[in-house]
Amino acid sequence: MMPDQLLKIDKLNVYHGSSHTLQDIDINIFNKPKAILGRNGMGKTTLCSALMGLTKAASGSVFLDQTDISSYSPESRAKTGIGYVPQGRRIFRSLSVIEHLKLVEKKDSQWSIEKIFSIFPRLSERRNNMGDRLSGGEQQMLAISRALMLDPKIMIMDEPTEGLAPTIVDDVVELLHSLAEHQIGLLLVEQNISVALEVASDILIMLNGRIVDQVTAGELESNTQMQQKYLGINFA
Repeated sequence: MMPDQLLKIDKLNVYHGSSHTLQDIDINIFNKPKAILGRNGMGKTTLCSALMGLTKAASGSVFLDQTDISSYSPESRAKTGIGYVPQGRRIFRSLSVIEHLKLVEKKDSQWSIEKIFSIFPRLSERRNNMGDRLSGGEQQMLAISRALMLDPKIMIMDEPTEGLAPTIVDDVVELLHSLAEHQIGLLLVEQNISVALEVASDILIMLNGRIVDQVTAGELESNTQMQQKYLGINFA
């Protein structure tokens, strides 16, 4: 493996009953953001879950910074350096914003609570609000902040802009751009093709549990036939 390779996924396979949900997934992630695009039901969320150890893989390996973490628990993977923002946010209804952040506060992390509040002033204003009193956008900000507090080497984000107002999407995109400045890698699963093209330089196309193509953002943006074939849309 090359020295700057953050995450390596080698021949990863997942089954749900008799269904072969993920088939020989091979992905290499370096310092540049990478996005996965595909229609619903193609296996993108299952891949995120398997990378965090939440879904058991039948075979294959996952390496983080050249360490094989395939047998690690989800908690150990998080401590080792994988930050995860799941689809659906999974915020605790009965905990306040500040309690969520203190729960994962890590000594000597580059991400302090005050730094988080400087990035997301809206969370600072609502620091004492319970999870169920936050808007969808505020909950997503909190989910991202919670992952950053663990000082990750790489972030895996599953549909981080889903259901957000355009102004909040802009805030999230700005944060995603800033991850590279903090030497944090990014694997972005996103239905919003415009967000994926803006954030990631390399795009993986997922179809029926397989990675069927890898293109640059520019190639996908200019290839309307590929957009229609794999994503069912026409962005151009």
